[in-house]
Amino acid sequence: MNILPLTAAGLVYMALVWIATPRTAEGAQFFGGRSRQGAAPGFLLLAASAAISWIFAKSIVNAASLTAAFGLWGGIGYAAYYLSFIVVAVAAYFIRVKGKHRSLPAFVASRYGTLCMKLFLLAVGVRLFNEVWSNTKVVGLFFGPEGDSAYWSAVAVFTLFTAFYTLKSGLRGSILTDGVQMLLAAFLLVVILGAIHATLSTQFPQITPEQTAGGITFALLALVQIASYGFHDPVLTDRAFIANPKTTLKAFITAGLVGGAFIILFGLTGFYALAVGHSGGNIMASIAGAVSLPLLVVFNVMMLTTAGSTLDSTFSSTAKLTALDFTGGKTESDKSAMRWGRFAIVAVALLGNLPLLSLYVGDHIGPAVIAATTISGTMIMGLAPVFLLAFFKKAGALSFHLSLWTGFALGILLAAAPGIFPEWMALGSGKYADDLGVNLFGLMLCCGLYVLGGFISPAPARPASSVLQN
Repeated sequence: MNILPLTAAGLVYMALVWIATPRTAEGAQFFGGRSRQGAAPGFLLLAASAAISWIFAKSIVNAASLTAAFGLWGGIGYAAYYLSFIVVAVAAYFIRVKGKHRSLPAFVASRYGTLCMKLFLLAVGVRLFNEVWSNTKVVGLFFGPEGDSAYWSAVAVFTLFTAFYTLKSGLRGSILTDGVQMLLAAFLLVVILGAIHATLSTQFPQITPEQTAGGITFALLALVQIASYGFHDPVLTDRAFIANPKTTLKAFITAGLVGGAFIILFGLTGFYALAVGHSGGNIMASIAGAVSLPLLVVFNVMMLTTAGSTLDSTFSSTAKLTALDFTGGKTESDKSAMRWGRFAIVAVALLGNLPLLSLYVGDHIGPAVIAATTISGTMIMGLAPVFLLAFFKKAGALSFHLSLWTGFALGILLAAAPGIFPEWMALGSGKYADDLGVNLFGLMLCCGLYVLGGFISPAPARPASSVLQN
């Protein structure tokens, strides 16, 4: 592999991001994403930031892998996860307008208690940890095989650069660079689609009815999981509280549609991989081996762009979770909060890459991260009633625990012992039939237990602001 053009492209990417990054940030900028004048991000910037923060490196690998496995329905199914934007936007709108809360953790603490809030943040923290290694790994693999010196160098430089500018600028820097990264990703997508068009116009792969049925099953699984999936991702939910509620609602709906369309279009590279002989394993390696060097450079910059937009958001969300959300006592203007937030960024940058020392995902980066998406989506299914049924006034801490731990147990069982579930629970066809059945029936069970918990141990009377009203 000729690494010099890839390195040069990486340096250009870093220069563009550095130009867009503020050199310093105060508390309201670092944690709240505001401008120096105190203004919240506008509609277009917020929509672009939300969309690109979810178009991460592993998501475009997933889009290509699923399209190769199931045809267009695979890409549509993965794009369906982007409807989480709309679910989160509507819930956050009512949490802010009716409940007057400034964040999801604040709402959980007020509605269900401090212990429940910290359990929620623990689930969120696991998500943030996984975002680090899963994105840096995809970037590293574009520079060299796993374990190669070029691979480790790419991981180290990419992580250090992203952590450095996030340490200086926090969420404000993340949002501003997101705008640049969204424009760059859109341009690169057009270049990639134009380059593969000639091959697909003459060698478009045939998809079997079985593959199509499996893709539809996966799409239905995604539609079930969006009831809870977005709530455990602070990269998404932090942005739902920084602009006024109406602007946020419109921006998130737009971001969900734009992000979903991006995923479907990039998924066409999965067809290209099949056309050039991909038969399993790392789909990006198959694509990289078939394209010309200039197009490989474009793919590389796409990976850097999408991974960077997610990684800086992961770092800024980690800072807020550690310094503000978990303690509950510090404010954006607190100097110690800035110090704790920056310490947390350094810690997650180091610890988040430790899984790379394992060969767990090996060459099967695509299938592995897809499994991580569906399994983690099952584990947190219990968050759906916590937020979407919060108007049920009787629900309290017991409702939270019954729902959360039931979903978590089902997710563990699905990952560790999938054969334990009876055959009648499987819905649809293909490898995701069991997942769809467990998630659909599991979500119904979590909702039922949430309501039951309210009757067994009704929540004490609380101010109207802590309960979402009809």
